[in-house]
Parts: sequence; structure tokens; C-alpha cells
Amino acid sequence: MSLDGAYDEANVFALILQGKIPSTKLYEDEHTYAFLDIQPQSKGHSLVISKWSRARNILEVEDEALAQVMATVKKVATATRKALNPDGIHVAQFNGAPAGQTVYHLHFHIVPRWAGGPTGFSAHAQGNFADAAALEALAEEIRAQF
Repeated sequence: MSLDGAYDEANVFALILQGKIPSTKLYEDEHTYAFLDIQPQSKGHSLVISKWSRARNILEVEDEALAQVMATVKKVATATRKALNPDGIHVAQFNGAPAGQTVYHLHFHIVPRWAGGPTGFSAHAQGNFADAAALEALAEEIRAQF
């Protein structure tokens, strides 16, 4: 998919926001929603999205929505660091299929990294699905840090 197009109200993140698909929530406020990735690239891999913007990518997002999302990215990254003590935190955002974007609702990945572990970002939505109970237990650890 190109950088241009219409917002799809049936994309997976829109469906999560509509309550039609479950997610493991880490944080929510009036403007943003953060949840654990169901195909994590490391323990604690999470996503942050705007609840109101219909931007497909960073080129379309309203400045206000971007500021709100980035404030939540910082909150979630800080809580993740406190809960999991990673050696690093990879924050990623993709725009268009050639760049690796697979869901066309602007989102940011927060991926904890440990020394000696993987450092790159593999193609998204290619890994194994995490166990729902394990995700919920992990979410409790991270939520306790807010």
C-alpha cells in the first residue's frame, strides 16, 4: 500500500478502539491508547495509537494528535523501563508498505532490548502469537509502574 489512500475504519487498530477486537491494555487516556503487541519482537513490545486521529501515517497526522501520542509513548516507555529493566528501548514508526507498515492507522512501537539480544526490527506481523495469559501478566507488571 502506498503513502496515499483512504482511512479504513475496519483496520485492526480501529476495531480495537471500537471494542470489536480484544487487546491487552497498558495505558489509556482521553486521546491515546497503548497495548501489548500480540506478535511481540521482545518481551514488553507495545503499541501506542491515537483514539481520534484517522491518520494512516506520520505524513497525515494532526500536530495535536502526534503530540498526544508521543507523550504517551514516553509514559509507556518509562513504565516499561521500570517494570522490565531493559538495556535499551527501540521506538519505531513505519510509513507505507515498502517501509514495513502493515496496519494503516498511525502507530508507534515501543520495543525493549537487552544486551546480546536482537537489535533490529524484523518485518511486523511475522512472528509467533503471544499467549494471552502471559500478555496479561506482563501488562500488570507494566501498568503497576504508571
